[in-house]
Amino acid sequence: QVQLVESGGGLVQPGGSLRLSCSASVFDFSMSWMTWVRRVPGKALEWVSGIDRDGSMKDYADSVRGRFTMSRDSDRKTVYLQMNDLKPEDTAVYYCARGRSLRLWHDVDIRQGTQVTVSS
Repeated sequence: QVQLVESGGGLVQPGGSLRLSCSASVFDFSMSWMTWVRRVPGKALEWVSGIDRDGSMKDYADSVRGRFTMSRDSDRKTVYLQMNDLKPEDTAVYYCARGRSLRLWHDVDIRQGTQVTVSS
């Protein structure tokens, strides 16, 4: 079974920063596209960002482009999401998932997540 463990969420004031991490195991991480998605209670999952196998290609939702940066460390089997200039509308549970492409993810990987709350 694919194991993905997200961490790094928390409460932050508007304009603040957080870095999320996602540790992967039990699959060939180096061969997997990876994505970050988020969910606000009562709403559908929203794609946030995606990265290709070697980190050379990245894509971001318009709502976060210029503020969020996704990266990966294949030696550590970890993906990161650096989030700067956070806004209240970024409040959500954030999940990492294997990508079917830069913008599509595997629903089966949406499990634990990490809560991000942006509030003053």
